[in-house]
Amino acid sequence: MSAKPARKQGLLEELEDTLAHGTVARRVETLRKVTDLFVDGAADFADDQVALFDDVFECLIDHIEVSARALLARRLAPLASAPPRTLHRLADDDAIEVAGPVLSKSERLDDAALIRTAETKSQAHLLAISIRRVLSRAVTDILLRRGNDEVVHSTVSNPGADLSDSSYDTLLDRAALDENLAACLAMRPNLPRHHYLKLVAKASATVRARLEAANPKLAQEVSSAVRTAGRRARSSAVALTSQTEIAHALVRSLHADGRLDDRLVVQFTEQRKFDEANAAVAALANVPVAIAESIMIESRAEGVMILAKVAGLSWPAVESIIRMRDELAGSAPTDLIACKATYAQLRRSTAQQVLRFHRVQDTAAAPQA
Repeated sequence: MSAKPARKQGLLEELEDTLAHGTVARRVETLRKVTDLFVDGAADFADDQVALFDDVFECLIDHIEVSARALLARRLAPLASAPPRTLHRLADDDAIEVAGPVLSKSERLDDAALIRTAETKSQAHLLAISIRRVLSRAVTDILLRRGNDEVVHSTVSNPGADLSDSSYDTLLDRAALDENLAACLAMRPNLPRHHYLKLVAKASATVRARLEAANPKLAQEVSSAVRTAGRRARSSAVALTSQTEIAHALVRSLHADGRLDDRLVVQFTEQRKFDEANAAVAALANVPVAIAESIMIESRAEGVMILAKVAGLSWPAVESIIRMRDELAGSAPTDLIACKATYAQLRRSTAQQVLRFHRVQDTAAAPQA
């Protein structure tokens, strides 16, 4: 038998004697000494040495009190080479003071462990996971599905949390009734533009309904004020992420070179590139992007068709835009057969007149905002 297995076996036998005949104080003292030894040399230990400590810690943690396990968790959680089985045992502890430090800090936990905990443990466990430096979509989906308001707000506020489109859709519905959640969403770095616009639209609808209910005689003024605030929110510098600005710059370059056409508009919409598609239609219709976004968000399909007619787009391009808009908005599919007939009958001069009226309204609203 080699020296290392003999040493390992001897240490485990000594531990077994401590566990069988030692007091609680002796067990805790043994744990402290082993922990000190590991922490002091963690950076230099080879894998087989880490495995030895893993065996030792596993023998001890089943026979010590919560306070001692919590101390062990706090000391091991930040270590990149911490014993993996021990970390998983601590992370799975029902006591949040034990599991919390590992769930929130340990980089050694994989998604499988986080998902298992998120699916089965308490809200306090979910909250600890929500503040990790990085969270995958698989984990955030569970946190947002199972978590209470505190967990959801914490997850959304975490810039390292990767949110899926389905999570965004759920959050946008909740944000319509939760001002704090709406604020958390709006402050996320690089929030996809179409999700931001949907957030503004949903929140505005909620605010409008509340204000109109409280002031029925001023319903028209309230509705106008909320729409104006929504336009300002959509066009503010804060709302424009780096991705949106890059997309707008690309479309401006394509338009300046004479390469912007129906084919590119369809390509943008089929790839669900909202920023590029919206900027392309705005450029072809010769209107500011903010005007195009206002029409896309605030109006029904008729508004999209008016904008598209001014831009000179063919029906296949218009149909593609409407499909993208319906999908991103999560709304019921538009009656495309009726829309096609309407678009064929719509005169460009009429569309231009309606668009001019919309621009005048938007310009007049700006000073009041």
